[in-house]
Amino acid sequence: MPHSNISIFVPHVGCPHMCSFCNQRTITGTDKIPHGEDVKKICEQAEKEIKNPQETEIAFFGGSFTAVPREYMLELLQAAQPYIGKGKFKGIRLSTRPDYIDEEVLDILMKNGVSSIELGAQSLSDKVLEMNERGHSAYDVEKAAGLIRNYGFELGLQMMIGLYGSTQQDEYNTAEKIVELAPDTVRIYPVVILEGTKLGELYKSGEYKTFDFDTALDITAKCMEMFAENNIRVIKVGLHSSEFVEEQMLGGFYHPALRELCEGKIYLDKLKKIIDGNVKSVVISVPQRNLSKALGQKKCNIAYFEKMGVKLRIIPDSSQTDELTVVNIER
Repeated sequence: MPHSNISIFVPHVGCPHMCSFCNQRTITGTDKIPHGEDVKKICEQAEKEIKNPQETEIAFFGGSFTAVPREYMLELLQAAQPYIGKGKFKGIRLSTRPDYIDEEVLDILMKNGVSSIELGAQSLSDKVLEMNERGHSAYDVEKAAGLIRNYGFELGLQMMIGLYGSTQQDEYNTAEKIVELAPDTVRIYPVVILEGTKLGELYKSGEYKTFDFDTALDITAKCMEMFAENNIRVIKVGLHSSEFVEEQMLGGFYHPALRELCEGKIYLDKLKKIIDGNVKSVVISVPQRNLSKALGQKKCNIAYFEKMGVKLRIIPDSSQTDELTVVNIER
């Protein structure tokens, strides 16, 4: 059964830094600060609409939940308490900075029904973290991740691809270190450069040059594969579709179907290993659930091989467990 969140955004309250990429108003589409009564209203409405509450978490997003004033943090957590537990929502999910995690705050979160904690790691290169004014180190991420796992929370890590000063190798190194930290979930956010940010200024001046889109897509797809191979669920790829992001975007890697593009790229790479220049036609079967991934967005994988003179047919098989099987190949 799919997991879902009741998302409540706490935009930039208590965060001690303005990171190079950050414009919470644009990312979340709001600058309204929620209070306890808002949490109650949102949860009451969700109770009427959500059919699988035990697979749903009340989620406080915004990136710095444990850095907000303690009284305010407790106000939000306590407002959510009547809506979690047996027969109600699964628990509380939150996102926060790795340098605002310690035993004291984890004790508070444990007592107040928090089930999942996501850390905005973004990169595990100290060079990249410093250049993007994150205000924490890779060690802070590693230490916080260890504490969260030791307490028994579900651990999530968030990664950004294409930050100022980052190289392709930096991205792969970060992904490898994330695997070593063994989170339950990962979110991958290829960088979107927004107006009103330090990255925006650097980009407009020409000092910050991004990867091209295809390179960013390739890196993201490879990271997704790496996480999948290590049983780490990738629960989000790219910023959610938003008119605010589209209006304020200066550059970077935004696409409303970015995950779909990456999944198609993963399958394309698998198909390339089977189909070489000597193949005239091939029939591939894939699990029914993976058909759209194998075809690629707008059947771009079929079109790719057509340009090579290869007739590719992909058929679904509801009983198949292998990612792809060659049914017939003509050379």
